[in-house]
Amino acid sequence: MAATLRIQSDWSRALSKDEGEAWLSCRSPGKATLYGSVTRRGLSSDGVPDIVASEGFVVGEVTKKSILISCPHENVSTKFLAPYTSFCRIHQKSITCLDISSGGGLGVSTSTDGTMKIWQAANGEIRRLLEGHVYDVNCCRFFPSGLVVLSGGMDAQLKIWSAEDASCVVTFKGHKGGILDTAIVDRGRNVLSCSRDGSARLWDCGKSACLGVIADCGSPVNGLAVGAADSSLNLGTPEKPPSEREVGTEGKILLLAREDKKLQGVGLQSRQPVFLFVGSDAFNCCTFLSSTYILAGTQDGNIYQLDVRNTNAPIQVIHRSGAPVLSLLPYQDGFIASQGN
Repeated sequence: MAATLRIQSDWSRALSKDEGEAWLSCRSPGKATLYGSVTRRGLSSDGVPDIVASEGFVVGEVTKKSILISCPHENVSTKFLAPYTSFCRIHQKSITCLDISSGGGLGVSTSTDGTMKIWQAANGEIRRLLEGHVYDVNCCRFFPSGLVVLSGGMDAQLKIWSAEDASCVVTFKGHKGGILDTAIVDRGRNVLSCSRDGSARLWDCGKSACLGVIADCGSPVNGLAVGAADSSLNLGTPEKPPSEREVGTEGKILLLAREDKKLQGVGLQSRQPVFLFVGSDAFNCCTFLSSTYILAGTQDGNIYQLDVRNTNAPIQVIHRSGAPVLSLLPYQDGFIASQGN
């Protein structure tokens, strides 16, 4: 396990003035944590902050929006990026889920303050308050059009909203437990959901109906992802012809991140199991890197990279800290992970 270098979360604000100071820590499993600090002494002639580190740490490249810090004793270095902008007035408490529209103009987010809001991505101005779920809203995402939002809540309801007037245009009922994650198939005529009741369901938006239970796992399904499967993968054959209301399910594989430490692959159209991988702890999230490679994150901080063609052993297991891996997102040639620390 590699050492982890951290800097206090509001470091860019702490170093925004002369003599400003931010705290550092470097933790390596099985060893005592090293603590230190970085201090701003002023500005260089080109307006870049002059930053120095305490003993045991070294400051590398510094720009107006980033700082590279290393800990030679543990042979680790990390580049910390300042936020481009911060929106502090959208929610009063922790944000639990968010998404940005395909055009980048709007954001939607849910919070432990019990609200779901649509806002301008440019300035954080609140545009719409989406009200209708009972209890907490766990997940939200834009349809590809950027004009419609899909949400799932602890009330076991899945809802579709107009981003233009905040009206709820469709409500799906059928789950017997809180909905924990959703996915949209292709352009959005069908959507998927998973729940604390252990099931994953496929829904028809046009008819407001459930097209079928894709999997019934007997354990809460914390996250899901849908993607095109590698052509060499056997997705199985449907027991009966699929409904004409199913659009875009052929050749797709559904990933299910399960509470019982299992990551499952299911043929979306066939409803047949493709693989079952057992991890170190409950799986919280999963995503596709390609039609061949997938990622999944666990409650004990592991990120598994797997090849769907052979899931007997992971390609690699990444462990930066013991904090739960809460979400994963492909980005350029790699990925972004969020953890509970």
